[in-house]
Amino acid sequence: MGHLDHASFGWLTPVLSYVMACIGSALGLRCTVRALGATGRSRRNWLITAASAIGTGIWTMHFVAMLGFGVSGTDIRYDVPLTIASLLVAMLVVCAGVFAVGYSKDRTRALFLGGLTTGLGVASMHYLGMAAVRLHGDVGYDPALVGLSVLIAVVAATAALWAGLNIKSPVAVFGASLIMGAAVTSMHYTGMLAVSVHVTPSGEALPGATAMQFIFPLAVGLGSYLFLTSAFVALSPTSGEREASASAQRPIESPVG
Repeated sequence: MGHLDHASFGWLTPVLSYVMACIGSALGLRCTVRALGATGRSRRNWLITAASAIGTGIWTMHFVAMLGFGVSGTDIRYDVPLTIASLLVAMLVVCAGVFAVGYSKDRTRALFLGGLTTGLGVASMHYLGMAAVRLHGDVGYDPALVGLSVLIAVVAATAALWAGLNIKSPVAVFGASLIMGAAVTSMHYTGMLAVSVHVTPSGEALPGATAMQFIFPLAVGLGSYLFLTSAFVALSPTSGEREASASAQRPIESPVG
């Protein structure tokens, strides 16, 4: 059995992964609030932005945390196509959940189905990302902890979609994003506690890319996307602000007579 280290850089990767999860959650909630106040193409665009923000935040959280993952007795590499596939899965399933809530007339049913779909998708992203890990040995999982991590993912996803429907003020969104970030990060580390590795020492070169060669640059790029999109959303006027501006620009009609 190889000794697993989930925080080889100390508190840096757990804290940074939590921050990324919070940023993605907060941005996704704000975009969902904007979407529910919009119609037509504007609603669709806001929902796509919300899904990309949440999906990107979840994926970046996972792989920033993985930067601190190490196993004694073996190097670690990552299969590039599988890692990219895990990112696409995260975005697609979150998009399905967000659109289900954004367009469904039966919000309760949409919330249940969207939360279940999105939660299972987030869990799939996590374990697909773990399937991308290449090392000298065999990886095993504790079924009970795997089940618990999936349950946490479904509850976190359902809570996120509920918050998108019911929370409007920026302060409330901020508080909800802290809770959602904690839930998503808990799901990740619960899933990692389920992992066990039986190391088989070998001098052969492992296939794939190192975390610093591939994961780190991609995480930095996606993190930059979250920050830039956050700035865009913060500076973009809300529907209420646009209506107020339009009202202020209308000419005042003088009374006749």
